[in-house]
Amino acid sequence: MLTDYIQLAMRHAQYELLENGRFFGRIPECKGLWAEGATLEECREELQSTLEDWLLLGLHFGHLLPVINGIDLNRKEPSHVESD
Repeated sequence: MLTDYIQLAMRHAQYELLENGRFFGRIPECKGLWAEGATLEECREELQSTLEDWLLLGLHFGHLLPVINGIDLNRKEPSHVESD
């Protein structure tokens, strides 16, 4: 599920060529997540690596993560069953 999430999130990535000749990439759904690189491929690789770290930190700290193409990695509250 995590691999699918990463692959789908990367399909949402947007890239632009900066004035200095470097590439900038971001995934709009993932607030604060961005990367840059000297080439488009380097930028893609850095963005995916940054996404992986961003997800691990978000999961560790219980941050609300965006649902990507129906994949929801957010923790679900356990249902409490009372016993007599």
